[in-house]
Parts: sequence; C-alpha cells; structure tokens
Amino acid sequence: MKKQALITGATSGIGRAAALRLAAAGYDIIATGRRAERLAELRQAVEAAGGCCTTLCFDVRSEAEVRRFLEPVERVDLLLNNAGLAAGLEHIDRGDTADWDAMIDTNVKGLLYVTRVITPKMVAAGGGHVINIGSIAGTEPYENGAVYCASKHAVHAISQAMRADLLAAGIKVTEIRPGMVETEFSEVRFHGDRERAKHVYDGVTPLSGEDIAEAIVWAAQLPAHMNVNDMVLMPAQQAGAYYTWRKA
Repeated sequence: MKKQALITGATSGIGRAAALRLAAAGYDIIATGRRAERLAELRQAVEAAGGCCTTLCFDVRSEAEVRRFLEPVERVDLLLNNAGLAAGLEHIDRGDTADWDAMIDTNVKGLLYVTRVITPKMVAAGGGHVINIGSIAGTEPYENGAVYCASKHAVHAISQAMRADLLAAGIKVTEIRPGMVETEFSEVRFHGDRERAKHVYDGVTPLSGEDIAEAIVWAAQLPAHMNVNDMVLMPAQQAGAYYTWRKA
C-alpha cells in the first residue's frame, strides 16, 4: 500500500513543490488549500506524472472546516503543515491588527487544528511523520516582523513539544526552518505589491520551493530509527535574519 501525504497550503510555493516531489517519491497526495483552481491544476500535474492526488478546498483558519474535511480521511502517513503567511512589514505601533489575526490564525491556530485532527489517526495506526514548516524567524526576531516572528516562534515551540508528546506513539516530528525562499511569500506580505516584493531578493540567489521540497522528501525517507528534529536551510548568501551578502 502506498503511503499517503496530506499537505496544507498546497496551491503554491513550498506546498505545491512538495506535493509534486512527494508524488514522484511514491506518495499518494491529499492537497489542501483555499484556491480551487490552483488545486485542480496541481491535481492535473500530479496525475500527468503518474501520481495520485485528492484535493480538499478549505481554510485551515476555520476549525469547523478542518474537522469537516479532514475527519473523514482514514489514513495519513505524512502530514506536512505548510499553510502559512506573512502579512505586513511595519513597526509594532503601526501594524494592522487584521494582518496580525491572519498570521496567528493561519500559522499557529490552523497548524494546531489540522494536527489535532490528524495525529490521533497516526497514534491509532502506530506511527507517522509530522513535518512543520517554520522559519528562521522562529528563533531570530527582526525589526518590523514582531507578530510574524511570534507566530513562527510558536511553531518552533509547538514542534519541540509535539516531538515529546508523540514520542511514545512512534510518530516522528520534524521542523524545517527556511531562510529566504522565493515564492509568493513577499507578494502576500506586501498585499500584492509585486514591484516591492521582487526587490526582497535583489543581489541574492534565494532558495526555491523545490529546494525545500527536496529537504522534506529527504527527511521523510530516512530509516525508521532516524528522525530530523530541526533543519535550518538558507541561501549560501544568507547567514541569518540580519546577515545577507548581496551582490552589487
């Protein structure tokens, strides 16, 4: 029986790349997201490559929707908690509380809602693997990013505690914490301002969604006795949240 991977936020970026890469590695895919058209395109891409993909269109910020769509899922071998976003880049005294709610509801509460529904299935099955997509912001807070950094600090803490909570059940837990990855991340952060978003990566060769997908598949395919607790990935030109070498 083929293993089954459930991926949240699969409509773009890391989530989409991970769905394609995991399918190529032999997983059946359950892809979730809010954009039905993007999910349909992903399903076609997976199936065109010979894989199997089921799509579920809902918002992880709604506990009711999470339960309605995910409780009927019978088996999940790999849960990739990828859904997340950054919204806004201002000092705390000028932040938009709607942006704050979006980040906390997606990055923290959404991850928790999905995990709460899926991990009991893994416990009952006697094993599984949860991979949470964090960020270097989860340990390195930076100016203008207070709430985003707080949400990723939460993911970091939750991942560490989850590892302990699920240890006796034989469930692996991995957090992957990327630095600069060129996806729709910056465009979303700047509310659709593509011109501003593209300058984030000036002079830098950033990571791609495909790079992170490779790391996900590597961690997922390790022998049963091995677990990656925490993986930090950055471009060669980045050494931390405040250290980036940009070519002229």
